[in-house]
Formats: sequence, C-alpha cells, structure tokens
Amino acid sequence: MDGAGSLTRSLFRSLRPQADLKAAAIGAVVLLREWLQDKRDEQRAAAKVKSRAKAIVEREPPPRVVALIERYLPRRVGISMTVLLLIGSCGFGIVKGGHLQDFITAVSDARNAMANSAGFRITSVVINGRKQLTQDEILAIGGVSGRSSLLFLDADAVRDKLKANPWIADATVLKLYPGQLMIELTERKAFALWQEAGRLSVIADDGAVLEPYVSRRFLSLPLVVGKGAETQARDFLALLARYPQVNAVTKAAIYVGERRWNLRLKDGLDIRLPEQDVGNALAMLSKLDKEDRLFSRDIVAVDMRLPDRLVVQLSEDAAKAREDLFKDKKKKKAGDSA
Repeated sequence: MDGAGSLTRSLFRSLRPQADLKAAAIGAVVLLREWLQDKRDEQRAAAKVKSRAKAIVEREPPPRVVALIERYLPRRVGISMTVLLLIGSCGFGIVKGGHLQDFITAVSDARNAMANSAGFRITSVVINGRKQLTQDEILAIGGVSGRSSLLFLDADAVRDKLKANPWIADATVLKLYPGQLMIELTERKAFALWQEAGRLSVIADDGAVLEPYVSRRFLSLPLVVGKGAETQARDFLALLARYPQVNAVTKAAIYVGERRWNLRLKDGLDIRLPEQDVGNALAMLSKLDKEDRLFSRDIVAVDMRLPDRLVVQLSEDAAKAREDLFKDKKKKKAGDSA
C-alpha cells in the first residue's frame, strides 16, 4: 500500500513540471499572436493615415477667388443665393411665357383689395371741365376702375394717361382721403375738319388730331385740305374771317405744296391765292364781288398768283358764248365795211 502510494506521488511530481511548461508555451503563443495582431492593426491604421495625408497633400489648392469667397462670404449666403435663383427663375418664366402683365394685375388687385377692406375705397369722383368726354370715358382713360383704391392710386400716372388723350390739353388729379377723387380737366375744342390722303379728321386749333370724322355734329366746322394744313389752319382761317364776303362762300381751304392756299367756293369756283400778301388778295376779292359780283359770274377759276394781274378762267359755256359773240361782231363789222 505504502509502496503504491509512494509510486503515485513520485509519478505526479515528475509530470507536473511538464504540464507547467506546456501551459507556459501555450500562453506565450497566445501573447505572441495578440502582439502580432496589434502590430498589423497599427500598420493598417498608419497606412490609412498616410493615405489620407497623401490625398490632402496631392489635392490642388482652390483658386484665389474661391478661397477669398470661402473666407469672407457670410454664413448662409448659399441659401440666400438659392432663394434668389428660384425667384429669378420664376420671374424669367413669367416674362418668357407672356404672363408679366397678368402677374402685375394680380398683385395690384390684391393690394387694392386689402386697401379697400381697410377703408380706402374710392366712393366719390368729381370731374370738372368735362365737355366732350363722359365721366366713364375719363375714368377709363385714366385707368381708374371699381377695383382701384385711393391709397395705391398713382395720381401722376393717372394725369399722364389723361394728357395722352388728344381731347385733353391738361389735367390735375387730387386724392382726398379717405375716398374722394377729384379731376380738373382742360379740354381741347374742335376747330376744323382736316382732309389728307383720303382721311377726314377733327382737329384742334393747335393742329392736334382729336378723332376721325364720324359724327355729323362736326359738319359745320370749316374744312382744310392738304399736307401741313392742320398746323397752318388757325392763322389762315383767322385771316379769312376778317373778310366775311369771301369767308361766307368758302367751302374749303386747300394748302398747296405746303406754301400757299387755294379757296374752293360753294359753287365750285377755284381761287388761287398768292404765296405772299394773302390779306391784300382777299381784300381785292371782297371788293370785286361787291362791285362786280365776281362770284356770281360764269367763271371756274380766278388766278391771283401773279402780282400785277388777275386771270379769270371762264366756264365752257361762257367761253363758247364769248367766242360766238366775237364771231358775230366780226361779221357785223365785215358787213358794215362792205
């Protein structure tokens, strides 16, 4: 028993160092493996850092302009630029699509609606000096509608639109808050009818064309014809009015070559006036009609263009009668001499 136990203890003592040595070897192997793994991780990390550093070094520096912008540009300016770009794109689309006027009208109507809701609606309109144009026509010309508000109404713009109408010589526009609009007008007067290139128009005394002749209410106005007659009519008709004997029978005054005037009388007689001394020629015509009833004679034209004579052109019937009279006189003279 003792011998067996001694043998067992002796064998155990001889195996223990071997087991310790094997465990130590295993531990060393484990430690070595961990150390190698750490080295590989460090190398990989170093390689990544080196690669990043190399990429940073190899990257070209930005241009100076870009660098300055990045350095001094305020924060969030990119967002602002993006918003402006979107607004610009919308504006370009509106203009390119032909919707600009519709957009402006919509914005104007919106702000006028707000102003009207706030108590600035135009409730009364007073127009002084109106004769030829109606109130509705004047408001339409000025661009004032039922949607307009007194707050946002541009008085100067309304005045300019009114003055652009040929019937209106001058205008004053006043805004009386909260809701009254006052307009003072100076209208032009219809002065004469002007015919040129087949068109007949109503003109003012300053030559402004007021409207095409479509209403018979202007039928009694004097008629002037020819290029440039509209601007010269005031002075010539004023001179003609000083000789009522001629003026009363005149149907039209014709401006010839933008130099002188002819008169067309109501019975068709043409009177060719000189370029100079027109007043003296009209005085002579008036005297000849009073003394010799010139306008009642059977003539078709009177030429006063030569300063030292007056040429009368007879009608065909009058010329034939005159020719027959001369023939009869010659025959009688020949018979008497025989």
